[in-house]
Amino acid sequence: MPYKTGTDLVNEAKQRIREHTPREVLELLEKHAAVIYLDVREPNEWNLGHLPNAMHIPRGNLESNIEARAGREEAIVIYCARGNRSALAADTLQQMGYENVSSMADGFGAWIAIGGPVED
Repeated sequence: MPYKTGTDLVNEAKQRIREHTPREVLELLEKHAAVIYLDVREPNEWNLGHLPNAMHIPRGNLESNIEARAGREEAIVIYCARGNRSALAADTLQQMGYENVSSMADGFGAWIAIGGPVED
């Protein structure tokens, strides 16, 4: 059986999920849309700054912590540093029955590049 690389897994996940550009996420934020912005980066990354009012659950703790923090019917936009962990996280949440999840393409780095607001 051939093995898959991490890149293979991310690319496959991206075929099964929805992605929003950072500009689309900024529009949601500016419209005060009823969306949970879920940061799946590690604590040291989170501490350097994150989207305003974001929820933090590191990717490694996602499956065991999400159910207590977000309902399956809620809209969730997941982000990480570059968009790979968030794609895997969105795929995982869909498998757990979360129907309205997406990943922010290109991650927090792209958010910074468009001048998106950052909380400390």
